[in-house]
Amino acid sequence: MFSFRVTVHVFSHVWILYTFFFSSQNAFLWSMDMTLNSIHNIALMTVTLFPIRLFLAAFMMLLAWPFAFIASVGRNEMVVEPQSLWRKFVDVALRTIMRVMWFAGGFHWMTVKGRQALPAEAPILTLGPHSSYFDAIPVTMSMSSIVMKAESKDIPVWGTLIKYIRPVFVSRSDQDSRKKTVEEIKRRAQSGGEWPQIMIFPEGTCTNRSCLITYKPGAFIPAVPVQPVVIKYPNKMDTITWTWQGPGAFKILWLTLCQLHNEFIIEFLPVYTPSEEEKNNPALFAHNVRRLMAKALDIPITDYSFEDCQLAMAEGQLRLPVDTCLLEFAKLVRRLGLKPQNVEKVLQEFGNRARKMEGEKLGLEDFAHYLDVPVSDMLRDIFSLFNEQEDNMIDIREYVIALSVVCRPAKTLETMKLAFKMFEAEEDGAITVAELACILKTELGVADLNVSRLFAAIDTEDTGKLTFDKFRSFAEQHPNFSEDYLSTDNTGRNGCPHQPSATPNAKPQTNGFCPDFSPRVNHHDTTTDGSVKKHN
Repeated sequence: MFSFRVTVHVFSHVWILYTFFFSSQNAFLWSMDMTLNSIHNIALMTVTLFPIRLFLAAFMMLLAWPFAFIASVGRNEMVVEPQSLWRKFVDVALRTIMRVMWFAGGFHWMTVKGRQALPAEAPILTLGPHSSYFDAIPVTMSMSSIVMKAESKDIPVWGTLIKYIRPVFVSRSDQDSRKKTVEEIKRRAQSGGEWPQIMIFPEGTCTNRSCLITYKPGAFIPAVPVQPVVIKYPNKMDTITWTWQGPGAFKILWLTLCQLHNEFIIEFLPVYTPSEEEKNNPALFAHNVRRLMAKALDIPITDYSFEDCQLAMAEGQLRLPVDTCLLEFAKLVRRLGLKPQNVEKVLQEFGNRARKMEGEKLGLEDFAHYLDVPVSDMLRDIFSLFNEQEDNMIDIREYVIALSVVCRPAKTLETMKLAFKMFEAEEDGAITVAELACILKTELGVADLNVSRLFAAIDTEDTGKLTFDKFRSFAEQHPNFSEDYLSTDNTGRNGCPHQPSATPNAKPQTNGFCPDFSPRVNHHDTTTDGSVKKHN
């Protein structure tokens, strides 16, 4: 059950959240509006140009495979071999083949602005915005290394081509992979130009290029000069963009190859050398580089990330309202490093501890002790979200519920099961209507919610009590129970009462296939008063 007696900074994010997720600046949504003329052109190209281009592109990749295979045989992944004459020949041959492949795909000419820095000048290239698998064009132009999922190297043909550019692989199965990946990036970046440059898309996922989302700090942890690189596709009809919600991969390929010509612009900005403050604060370094790139692109930036989009649009039975404060909670949790790696284990432990406390309230110091972290301004902000009675005391059960939603946004019933376990009475394993209201208000991140219709619909025997089994049975029979029984029209559901006023023309302040290789450490863009211990 959230209290919204927090700073103006917290409240301002409600309006920013609304404009980001429900306006044209939602970076994760994309749809194509095709005219009748466009449809006719695509139909014609589908039976004429498309099969030819698809064949040529596939043929060029197959042609490149033996060159990449020969050059990769016997290679030591920890050492850079001297550029012998035959390796230089292979490099030129592969660049030529890749350029012909892109030409066959409709990228007849490419506009290059600025100068690509030498590896000794900028070991890392930060590219953005990341919006499509066509962003591989800069990689094939320079044969720079990239950060890739380890599974990619096992893909036939493609895996061999990937291994040739000496990528930094990150593995999902290795719990220490993120740390190892960052260490490898640091090792290469600090080699004095011995290794090829590393191209990194710091957004970590594809967007629609309407704004730059929060950069992940992995590219900035080595604290070396980076060269910002911006990418543009100024096509009349955008068939390039590939986002979380939008056309699929094959549809993007099909429509792009059906275009007579595809434009591509890449601009190498001046090398950005970090200050001493930025070297010690990767998040600040990333933030400043992002602002520079956004200015070059003439687009805004947003403090929200792909994880926020996943939370806001999760396909669970409880869809978060526009004015939920769980987004602010999620951001604070990430910044404090409180999001556990072993989610299920940690949530069960928290649930068991909270149940034993039987609703006992905690002050700020006890809350910090419960989480095993020092008191900080951000921890105070989290505490304030749950300080409903404004008595500087919170119910830890509400924190556990909110954390469960953030960690498992699509698993509504799992969170409800955990909540019932913490709130239910020992004698009958049931909860009251007031406790159900507390649980659902916390799950939705709102200040006020009337659950009487929902409770009455489930408690058909009018016992005044509700077990989890009854709730689960009802939810399975009524998968849309949130819309049917908790909608704004029939319950008066209210969110942040202190939401700042907004006008229709108000503009928010602009404050892939690339894996998230940033280590799970705390990199704040503001100073905190101590280190944060991780939950394993």
